[in-house]
Amino acid sequence: MTMRVLLVEDEPLIAMMLEDFLDALDKRHAGTADSVAAALPMIAAGGIDAAILDVNLRAGEKSFAVADALAAKGIPFVFATGGGGDEIAAEYRDRPRLSKPFTMDGVEKALADLT
Repeated sequence: MTMRVLLVEDEPLIAMMLEDFLDALDKRHAGTADSVAAALPMIAAGGIDAAILDVNLRAGEKSFAVADALAAKGIPFVFATGGGGDEIAAEYRDRPRLSKPFTMDGVEKALADLT
């Protein structure tokens, strides 16, 4: 079965690039959310096998509530960050990270590490 990946990314061009990467890597795009409020109903609806979460969303919003919802359902995820990881909450610092700028190889490795 093809992995269904949720993207939580607030920059439309980056989200589109990630969607293209998923397609090239034979993964299914399970949807894109640009905020915590948009992501939580998608997680509740199901149909997600993994997620890529941008740590920093619009207006200073962080994606940790999304991480909490995914963890509660046992769905693996990777944090996408342009920083060194210091902005990641202490309880999630052991989670896999995908560094910006994204490469297809980086996304492929990050998703493979989740399985």
